[in-house]
Amino acid sequence: MGRAYNTIAFDAAKCDGCGDCMRACARAKTDSEDIARSRIQILGGSSGFELALCRQCGDPRCVAVCPAGALGKDEQSGVIGWDASKCVDCLLCTLGCAYAGIALDEATGRVAKCDTCEGAPACVPACPHGALKHHTTARIYNEVGDWEDLFAPGLAGCQGCNTELLMRHTLRRVGPETVLATPPGCVPGMGSVGYNGMAGTKVPVFHPLLTNTAAMLAGVKRQFNRAGRKVTALAIAGDGGASDAGFQSLSGAAERGEQILFMVVDNEGYMNTGMQRSSATPFGAWTSTTPVGRESKGKTQDAKNLPLLMVNHRCAYVATASTAYMEDLYEKLDRAIVAAETGFAYLHVYSPCTTGWRFPTEKNMEVARKAVETNFVMLWEYTPAQGLHFSQSVDHPLPVTEYLKVMGRFRHLTEEQVQHIQAKVEENRAFVQQISQQSYAPREYVRLAGLGGDHDKGNAPRR
Repeated sequence: MGRAYNTIAFDAAKCDGCGDCMRACARAKTDSEDIARSRIQILGGSSGFELALCRQCGDPRCVAVCPAGALGKDEQSGVIGWDASKCVDCLLCTLGCAYAGIALDEATGRVAKCDTCEGAPACVPACPHGALKHHTTARIYNEVGDWEDLFAPGLAGCQGCNTELLMRHTLRRVGPETVLATPPGCVPGMGSVGYNGMAGTKVPVFHPLLTNTAAMLAGVKRQFNRAGRKVTALAIAGDGGASDAGFQSLSGAAERGEQILFMVVDNEGYMNTGMQRSSATPFGAWTSTTPVGRESKGKTQDAKNLPLLMVNHRCAYVATASTAYMEDLYEKLDRAIVAAETGFAYLHVYSPCTTGWRFPTEKNMEVARKAVETNFVMLWEYTPAQGLHFSQSVDHPLPVTEYLKVMGRFRHLTEEQVQHIQAKVEENRAFVQQISQQSYAPREYVRLAGLGGDHDKGNAPRR
């Protein structure tokens, strides 16, 4: 498998041409304020702004046309380096680059190009609008790309299904010493539990009811513990199997502190059986059971906030994640695996559904990203010792309409409904922010809660 590299991405829709990135680059590379000497250039045009920057191409044309061998791609960093001692100043490289990423610096009479500032590009943090992003998820690809895929090929998911992406990444990371539970929903529906007598996974997998996933998995884990065998007890459930019918067994397992990693793939509805609403379906959304017509305008209730309910269970670990932020997801998955060795770990992953949410397949990552950028979805993590904190804080969110307009399930919304959703997003953000600012150490929490008795002496209650 080939090697992946980190990259600088540009979102033209967020750029206003302020030039802060160019000034930061000029200072970092030439110790001047002359933006003409910047190795990143923002170019204005009739259709908006464009970026002139070295893309560190996988098959760089500039390297191919250099007659002196002064340019070469570093296989470890992916950066195309320039050797001044070999360069003959022919400028053929500037003709070979399709992105204007290498150009003549008139002050020196020699070419100059981006070298990503040794992995910490100065231009990215200088952008006040987030138009530049330094994507570092190549690390994940390089680390786990050669690990065995523990789901069989050819699962019957919808085209571009985010859930299948998440399933494969999760089980590959958790590893083969796993027993997997997948209650009714999209995960077993696409073949994870197999068909025609053949298993869909390469680890032990069983198909519980919607109502008893956590209870059955807890029993399986306890039996492995009795046998002296260390395994990860993993559940991959939908929001229906967790927030609705399965909530009683989920809550019980969390309250008991069972050694389980419970992952919820939240596509905000019962998508596998006809796109019915669940308690996780947001206000105003179309589903087959919350139709849109002359009287009905989609779901009339706000979504249940299941991750915060799990925080109230004082689980060993609780986190929210999104497939649009894979590095954040992998870091949380690592911590959840460790937490599940001694207690209950809960990971809630927001997973857009191309079919049920009514958007084109190629918009999947855009929808997932817009949810976070508008604070419709908030990414945070919690432990009893450290409390709650944001892992991807959005202090200057986009209006929620930027998220709603990319999906057909919200196309019918009235102005009043949109205002309700925006107000609820702001309310939820303020509520989680308040919790994050009131994170107490365990004994301090006990004191403030007024529990008294032995708890004041620092004695944990027996399970």
